[in-house]
Amino acid sequence: MADPRTEAARRRTFAIISHPDAGKTTLTEKFLLYGGALGKEAGAVKAREGRRSATSDWMEMEQQRGISITSTVLQFDYRDCVVNLLDTPGHRDFSEDTYRVLAAADAAVMVLDAAKGIEPQTLKLFEVCREREIPFLTFVNKWDRPGKAPLELLDEIEETLVVEPTPLTWPVGIPGDFRGVIHRGTGAYTRFERTARGSTIAPEEEVSADEAASVEGESWTDANEEVELLDELGRNVDVKTFLAGESTPVFFGSALTNFGVRFLLDGVVDLVPAPAPRQLADGTRRALDAPFSGLVFKVQAGMDKAHRDRIAFVRVCSGRFERGITAVAERTGRQFSTKYAQTMFGQDRDTVEEAYPGDVLGLVNANDLRVGDAVYVGEPASFPSLPAFAPEHFMRARVTDTSKFKQFRKGVAQLDEEGAIQVLRDADLGDQAPILAAVGLLQFEVATHRLENEFGAPIELSPTPFTIARRTDDESASRLNAMQGVSVLSRDDGTRLALFESKYWMDRVLSDHPELTLDRMVAEGGLN
Repeated sequence: MADPRTEAARRRTFAIISHPDAGKTTLTEKFLLYGGALGKEAGAVKAREGRRSATSDWMEMEQQRGISITSTVLQFDYRDCVVNLLDTPGHRDFSEDTYRVLAAADAAVMVLDAAKGIEPQTLKLFEVCREREIPFLTFVNKWDRPGKAPLELLDEIEETLVVEPTPLTWPVGIPGDFRGVIHRGTGAYTRFERTARGSTIAPEEEVSADEAASVEGESWTDANEEVELLDELGRNVDVKTFLAGESTPVFFGSALTNFGVRFLLDGVVDLVPAPAPRQLADGTRRALDAPFSGLVFKVQAGMDKAHRDRIAFVRVCSGRFERGITAVAERTGRQFSTKYAQTMFGQDRDTVEEAYPGDVLGLVNANDLRVGDAVYVGEPASFPSLPAFAPEHFMRARVTDTSKFKQFRKGVAQLDEEGAIQVLRDADLGDQAPILAAVGLLQFEVATHRLENEFGAPIELSPTPFTIARRTDDESASRLNAMQGVSVLSRDDGTRLALFESKYWMDRVLSDHPELTLDRMVAEGGLN
């Protein structure tokens, strides 16, 4: 029987974050290619040949629109490590989902478009990392296309994110004329060769300095002068400041052509910290070799249309997990079976017999589990709660076909349990016409699509006058409900939210009635 501490040391669990269209999904696929999880070629053609393809964007809407709107898990081996890659939504409207995924990760890779640099959503995602105290590496992507100068990008990272960029690789050739990279750790120059559509691993050639000077000419001279400048400025990778979130190792490359992907994957293995004892709600830490415990960071239904099942994604935090053990859900105190534990590869699944700290399990039809739940064997474990983000948009939902009300109620409850959207109910109306509360407008589109296509319950959404929410309590709720321009609704977990028609009116209520409970929520006006 393997030691959980030894196995944890082999794990690298990280998330990929990026602005839409920065190349995150392509990079995810190329990681799998270099990790051997796709055979010898990348691309959707593999599915037709009966071999795995990158299935991180599995939802129909994602495939239609070309954006990531759900998170998923991909596991593969690389070098002597087990890599757990957590893909995150790229759209700002789903930053709450990204926050939850980062709760299961030990580090992140931030993907930047070489031509666009730090975009608004990049900054939002970085703030999520900072909130979670997650160290991150930076991959400057699309160097095979025209873009900004490398030193300009470093300045932008430092000024916008207030973090020191420390390049580990440096590009030879301007954006659009990518020749290779200088590895600053060794000083070696690696030249790349293109492959057809980037479907296979890019051939690499180690070239001496003399040959590089002869072949690359001015591109080599310019790159060396820039490396010397970085050396003078002391912009060297420092593990201590990286883990503290004060610096970010930077890699240059092109996910489309595979240039630089291997160096980045090596950086993940070398720099991303192995799982450490996880902090509990009481401030203590649960040892890696303590009995099994895990954190539910995501609940997802509809991944398998044939079975219509529900999967709880669990990050293993301690101990050795064995399929079939009886675990306890800390929130309810109820026991549940883990007979149907699976390891995930996007939408594809395999039965898992054992797992260790850092791994992610899919527990099928563990219907009592909710996002943020702790699960354990033996000694109880409770982890810090995963807070809900402050919603900014509110729509009332009604089923358009009353004969489908049962499906509507089931679908709304499922979306609520997943955290896909917040569902608020009036005590007088119940499930007849709940209010859907969202961080971003695209969440309404996803909810509408899923209710109709997964549950057969077409709905109509109607606007509400509400613009802002505050958390309140039972004592304050009755007084607030008696006021004009405010309504108090409840979430399924018992949380009361006071919805106001304007910030002006909310501020006035706060000023006139300071004794009322009106608490701000996570990420209000910030991360979301």
